[in-house]
Amino acid sequence: MLARGAIREYLDALVHRGKTPGIQYLAVHATGPAFAHQAGWADVRNRVPMTADATMMAYSMSKTITAIAVLRLIEAGQIGIDDAAGRFVAHPYGPGVTVRHLLAHTSGIPNPIPLRWVHGTDRHATFDETAALAEVLAARPTPTSAPGTRYRYSNIGYWLLGEIVERASGQPFTTFVTEQVFAPLGIAPADLAYAIPDRARHARGYMEKYSLINLGKRFLVDGELIGDYEGSWLRIRDHYPNGAAFGGLVGTARGFGKLLQDQLGMRSAALGEVGRLLLYTQQRTVDGDTIPMTLGWHVGELEGVRFFYKEGGGGGFHDEMRLYPSRGAGTIVMANATGFRVRKCLDEIDRALVLPPYEAQSGAAEPEAATAP
Repeated sequence: MLARGAIREYLDALVHRGKTPGIQYLAVHATGPAFAHQAGWADVRNRVPMTADATMMAYSMSKTITAIAVLRLIEAGQIGIDDAAGRFVAHPYGPGVTVRHLLAHTSGIPNPIPLRWVHGTDRHATFDETAALAEVLAARPTPTSAPGTRYRYSNIGYWLLGEIVERASGQPFTTFVTEQVFAPLGIAPADLAYAIPDRARHARGYMEKYSLINLGKRFLVDGELIGDYEGSWLRIRDHYPNGAAFGGLVGTARGFGKLLQDQLGMRSAALGEVGRLLLYTQQRTVDGDTIPMTLGWHVGELEGVRFFYKEGGGGGFHDEMRLYPSRGAGTIVMANATGFRVRKCLDEIDRALVLPPYEAQSGAAEPEAATAP
């Protein structure tokens, strides 16, 4: 078993071997942080160290927070889990697509590569997200399968969920999440927000110089976002995804850690019992086949131990957070490199830090449910 000193050495070595410029790792229990380490650089050229305060793009880790926002509105009776999505937002995918389908990625909505669905930070104040979504829907109007029949990941589906939250709540999506999800959890904008809270603390994002994605970057990344080489790293200029709900969060491992702490407790400040049950109930297709997805989490397993996770990756950053209910623990890794292997990193550390048998923290919850009815 790796000692904590060895885990620090492992994380430091990832930086020294050029796997990522910088990295944050955090493990939490219901009662608070259990282990944290940061290594490397938030800014390679200017030799700014990676700290616990440095923010990074979360990309698709945002989706779990979007799901929690939807579930809060379901608990309030403002949305029905099996309501037609068309009740709230116009879309071309037919009347059979429901809120449940969108949350579980069983809607049949297509998923084109979203790397170009971004805009520079200088355009953010005037960016029209509604128009951007309408353009995407017009370009990809044909479903890939009938609703509920197959599990197929869709960024468009979660983009639509953001619109549903706005229609049901009467508030901008980002305002609703900030007030109704982050505030009850005590998460400050400095740790989780839909805009870079402080440029001086925001890590620079990078792409590996010697990589296949770098060779094809002109086809995958907007040319305006491609910066200069800084040693063996290509700088990706600051930007935001076009849809806040599918990938717009900016934050720290500490911010996501507070979310995981909340979910490990006996009671959640973010959700009631109904919402938590939905968030951890593994879903099925209409034919009864179990899919590796709840209404907001993907479902994984490490050496026989079940966990819930969400990964996020894009231009310049790669992250993943996990929740191990049977161990009373949650873990997060965030790195400022597009190609960083987050799953391998978490597997290595969590195997040593989380999996060894121990008594779960007092008050830790077991929110797992078997499968959806």
